[in-house]
Amino acid sequence: MGVFVFLPLVLPLTAWPIARLAEHHLHPRTATRLLTSVAAVMAVCSTVCLALVMVVGTAQLPGNPLPDGWSDPEVRAAVPYDEVVGKAAIPALCAVLAACGRTLWRHGRVRRGAHRALAGLRGSEVAVLPDGVPYAYALPGGRGGRVVVTTGLLEHLGPAERRALFAHERAHLAARHHRFLLAVQLAARANPFLRPLRTAVAYTTERWADEDAAQAVGSRRAVAHAIGTAALVSRGTPVPTLAGLAAAGPVPRRVAALLGPAPAVRRWPPLFTLVGLAAWGAAAGAALSAMSSANSAVTMALILYAATPL
Repeated sequence: MGVFVFLPLVLPLTAWPIARLAEHHLHPRTATRLLTSVAAVMAVCSTVCLALVMVVGTAQLPGNPLPDGWSDPEVRAAVPYDEVVGKAAIPALCAVLAACGRTLWRHGRVRRGAHRALAGLRGSEVAVLPDGVPYAYALPGGRGGRVVVTTGLLEHLGPAERRALFAHERAHLAARHHRFLLAVQLAARANPFLRPLRTAVAYTTERWADEDAAQAVGSRRAVAHAIGTAALVSRGTPVPTLAGLAAAGPVPRRVAALLGPAPAVRRWPPLFTLVGLAAWGAAAGAALSAMSSANSAVTMALILYAATPL
């Protein structure tokens, strides 16, 4: 395997340029899908390689349950600096699994709690809570999910802004933005180098819903005004994987984007542009990460098979 087993751990750095440029130069829908796909692939690959290195480290520990042949010099030689990185990979992988598990548990707990709280309210699509605290968010689940909004927020919005609010939250539910947000949250937990992509996707999902809401209500200015008003009084959402009107910022950039022309819809940016080169660089990094992790996994499997007595 050699140093190739370490490449997926650092290749997320190749996605940093597109994480920043996509927010400004790509349609929000394209940016969200591209960044989430790259983050998911790189997170899986880095976790796989971390697990492979951990096998070498675990084999060095006395009393481990692994076959004796897995601690042979041939197995340990597959990873450079096996004595150091092998043992360091054990707590690192445990930390990754614990962080991802905590994110999933918190996401599920908040969703279950929200559904229980709304069980007695009438209405299948919109739930208006008699709460003076202003907030709104899209709650997935059931038959298409529900839009949750408090009276404290509605009293600050005019009729046009309310229509923009509901259109925005329905756009989150229709496009299943919670899945993109959860995926990049887990990716960032798996590899800290993917945090810029998590931040970017939190912004692009909101911009995606902004554009869909503007198209639904027929007024970009009304959506911009609703976002600005909600940002001034709202407290956001209960968990990062639940999207809301003013959940992710920076809000001034979202408002400025809505006051300008609508972004052009392209499936992929032109190659000979800065954003195009960044996109291809991130795609190449994800492909190289996948090939490196696959090669390392196959190589390790063959070495362990040869070292295991029949």
